Amino acid sequence: MDRELYDKKVKCPVCRNEFTTKKVKTSALRILKRDTDFCVHYKTVNPYFYGIWVCPKCGYAASESKFNSIKISQQSIIREKVTSLWRERDYGLKRDVDTAIECYKLALYEGDILNWENSYIGGLCLKLSWLYRYKKEEKLEEKFQKFALDIFTYSFSKERFPIAGMDSASLAYLIGELNRKFKNYEQSIKWFQMALKDPNIKRKRFLENMVREQWMLTTEEYKKIKKEKVEIENEVKEEKKESKNNEQDNISNRGSKIRKKFFFRKIMQN
Repeated sequence: MDRELYDKKVKCPVCRNEFTTKKVKTSALRILKRDTDFCVHYKTVNPYFYGIWVCPKCGYAASESKFNSIKISQQSIIREKVTSLWRERDYGLKRDVDTAIECYKLALYEGDILNWENSYIGGLCLKLSWLYRYKKEEKLEEKFQKFALDIFTYSFSKERFPIAGMDSASLAYLIGELNRKFKNYEQSIKWFQMALKDPNIKRKRFLENMVREQWMLTTEEYKKIKKEKVEIENEVKEEKKESKNNEQDNISNRGSKIRKKFFFRKIMQN
């Protein structure tokens, strides 16, 4: 493990404290598989665990690409809402999935109070969903997937690309795939079609193949759901029809009994 990581010296832009954080050597990366929402599973060390830099002194946390983007006017927000409650701790050591989740949640909170762009927040939510997937905690995975889906859908037409490191074709595909996971099939098909029409996709054959595969899968799933829905509706109609017929039979039987009773009384009176 030690040979897969190295120390990166960092200077905190908020408190000017110098600290070290771990980074993964590119040569150490060994991919096991890729999920349909871009989540990568690694055979060895996972670089997602080290994607957030955390200052041990003041508690400022952000992704590597965002860490030095904080404005001077925003630093007081960190001091007031984070540092004032912070107990010094060092996240510059080896991290497991639980420690990584702590770091991402801290970065998510700070990104929110700093009012950073939605795409950044969406990217953190997406990676949190992956971290919970590693832990097989499905409810929390779905929770952060839903956050990511809502944020990315909003950001698609509101922010400049790249968004969370993705071009328009990649993000359209991701939104389509997340919609598929939540069984929003019509929306999923719409976004997959948008991805296929995007000029950027012609430069990404692998992505184009993924879009087509998931589009076909979604279409089949949607057809199956619609068929099951029609069958259920027909069953309900039949049950209502049968219930109505039974009700009419009961009314008819009651009427017959009343007529017989009336006829019997009339005979007895005579």
